[in-house]
Amino acid sequence: MITVKILGPGCSNCKMLEIVTRKAVTSLGIEAEIIKVEDYGEIMEYPILSTPALVINEKVLVSGRVPSIDQICTWLADALEV
Repeated sequence: MITVKILGPGCSNCKMLEIVTRKAVTSLGIEAEIIKVEDYGEIMEYPILSTPALVINEKVLVSGRVPSIDQICTWLADALEV
């Protein structure tokens, strides 16, 4: 199973990233655990400069913006192959 973390304090972009990520998981029909990380201490454990950030299987893939659903689908598919 893939573990997906969405890092962010709950701003509108953080919420949008969660929505788009859930849509990507659903569209691929995969099983993934989606965890919303809002605690600043936990967020600071990752090498990011801004939120929101998307972490798949403990690898930071994007921060500071909301990627497209197609990009997230690509990252999720890549994570399945590893």
